[in-house]
Amino acid sequence: MTIAILYREELKEYDFGIGHPLRGDRFEIFPNFLKAHLRENGYYSFVSAESAENNDLLKICSQDYINFTTDFYRAANLGLGYDDRFYEYHSADNMPQSGCGKVEEAARIVIGQAKLSADLIISGQFKKAISIGGGTHHAKRNYGEGFCLYNDVAFTANYLLEKYGMERILILDTDAHAGNGTSDYFYSNRKVLFIDIHQDPSTLYPGSGFASDIGNGEGRGFTINIPLPRGAGNDSYRQVFEEIIEPITKEFQPQIIIRNGGSDPHFADGLTDLGLTVSGFKMIGEKVRKMAEICSGKEIDLIASGYNAQVLPYAWLSLISGLADFPIQTEEPVPVPDQFQQDSFLTVNQEVIAEVKSHVKKYWKCLS
Repeated sequence: MTIAILYREELKEYDFGIGHPLRGDRFEIFPNFLKAHLRENGYYSFVSAESAENNDLLKICSQDYINFTTDFYRAANLGLGYDDRFYEYHSADNMPQSGCGKVEEAARIVIGQAKLSADLIISGQFKKAISIGGGTHHAKRNYGEGFCLYNDVAFTANYLLEKYGMERILILDTDAHAGNGTSDYFYSNRKVLFIDIHQDPSTLYPGSGFASDIGNGEGRGFTINIPLPRGAGNDSYRQVFEEIIEPITKEFQPQIIIRNGGSDPHFADGLTDLGLTVSGFKMIGEKVRKMAEICSGKEIDLIASGYNAQVLPYAWLSLISGLADFPIQTEEPVPVPDQFQQDSFLTVNQEVIAEVKSHVKKYWKCLS
């Protein structure tokens, strides 16, 4: 199966500068790593997308937010001061540092890739599209945070709803942090089932995404948060997929799946406290590939996160290998500590699963 990999060299400009956790080198490291381990040869094709225009961004943002964000980050890249209203529109973690890249311009490429990914899938040119740099799930309509300017996850779903008239879209967020921005967009929308598996938000930014957060109004029961205990590893993830995610997906019968999340659930990430190994990422990819059989394989993948540069390319490649059934094995780049050799959080994880089910079982026959 040939998959589309949406990528442009200019993505390296998505770089908040010296000392910031998110640097643009990831967008050079991974493509080189991929090509070194697996040639295209019918497995994948690199595809270049146009940058998003303002009319695209207006589907998910206000004009005032777009104007400020564009002007501020252009000035920052030139080393100019322009921060008098910054905290009206962005949190401190979006503040660029010395040597930052053309962040806003790169963010427009990410939205452009999301748009083209949807078009490629719906047109039948590809079954799966992977957007490198995507998954900016913290950004909200008028507020950027968590290293995210424009929310491509929300854009992708909105674009599929509006342009292609889709009725059932599954967003699966496997980033270690809860997708608070994406959740806000679809909290009252039953056409979008948002399942978010992440570290317990009482122990990690953004501090939202508890099991009791299940949507509002018509969308009640269509937001499902699965807050994993710190240290939860491969077997905990497998439990969650088999007991919650897979049965609900089967009942929902999505027309397409959008998954986002990179390598930050890895045990050595540095900013998070989960326990996945590289093989665990392949398992997630395989699970999503199997789930996508419900919708004839249609799946869009948005992948950018991860804060250990040594781990990142291995975890990303392992995840993509599972999604696309690539014939390669990816080794673990760092020694696995004893506490992660075996998942010791299964009992606590079962308690989490029971709590999640208690909140949403009335909305899903498969759980009752």
